[in-house]
Amino acid sequence: MAPSSSMAMAMCFFMALTPICFSKITNGGYLYPQFYDQSCPQATNIVRSIVAQAVAQDTRMAASLLRLHFHDCFVKGCDASILLDDGGSRNIISEKGSAPNRNSVRGFEIIDEIKAALETVCPQTVSCADILALAARDSTVLSGGPSWEVPAGRRDSLGASLRGSNHNIPAPNNTFQTILTKFKLKGLDIIDLVALSGSHTIGNARCGSFKQRLYNNKEKNDGLFVAQLRANCPQSGGDENLFFLDNVTPTKFDNGYYKNLMDSKGVLRSDQMLVTENEETMKLVKEYAADEDMFFMQFAKSMVKMGNISPLTGFRGEIRKSCRNVNG
Repeated sequence: MAPSSSMAMAMCFFMALTPICFSKITNGGYLYPQFYDQSCPQATNIVRSIVAQAVAQDTRMAASLLRLHFHDCFVKGCDASILLDDGGSRNIISEKGSAPNRNSVRGFEIIDEIKAALETVCPQTVSCADILALAARDSTVLSGGPSWEVPAGRRDSLGASLRGSNHNIPAPNNTFQTILTKFKLKGLDIIDLVALSGSHTIGNARCGSFKQRLYNNKEKNDGLFVAQLRANCPQSGGDENLFFLDNVTPTKFDNGYYKNLMDSKGVLRSDQMLVTENEETMKLVKEYAADEDMFFMQFAKSMVKMGNISPLTGFRGEIRKSCRNVNG
């Protein structure tokens, strides 16, 4: 499937021997890593510092911030719509109440802290959408994963989409084809699907998100592993109990996730089926399990690609003063 109009074309120019790389968005705007070099040169350092403090206090926060960016981009594009609260001057119906997000997504207070710090030094300059993209990168690096240059210049949405949040975000119990279709509709391909799924090398899953597969005798799972999960994820109750997505190196961003899948120890159905339901994804899982550098390289590439989904640029949208509310 051809990439959607949301995706970008990368271009690099050399100015004073320094490469200036742009992501050309087909709606006419540009994203580029040097976007705040003049208007707010402290921006990346401020984001990195606050994310580092947050992850040092709670290692789970790295996965939470990474997930916020993912759940934002898959709805209306990377526009910080996920951060908006209910109400306000535009009577927003927040995406925080959707099935994928309710009592699940977290890290909003860290984004608030970053935004407050940035507003102090660079008022109404750095968008909440860019904060999410930068925080996702920094969370990955702080967990031991790859780094990448984050193209910036996104602006913030003036609304949210509860319906989009309920329907567009891939869910653990979706079929393989449904998940792949949701990726393709955002201009992402099967390689991006496998690479971005690797973010599950850190973080947790709630019992309710994978309980169904534990008690489904038709699925092929590692018996001992399933028994361990069942111990704290009963057939009735316990839906909010948390489990590491990678119980070997749960807080380290590595390729252990893929090794687990090869051993039939994927926690979520949507993870394990990358090995069981498609030959191309199974081949990629095998390659990433054997070669961490290959995974890291593709993960960084796919994160930049995801970050280019339908951004608001130019005069579209706004730069919010508070990430939880539209201006005015």
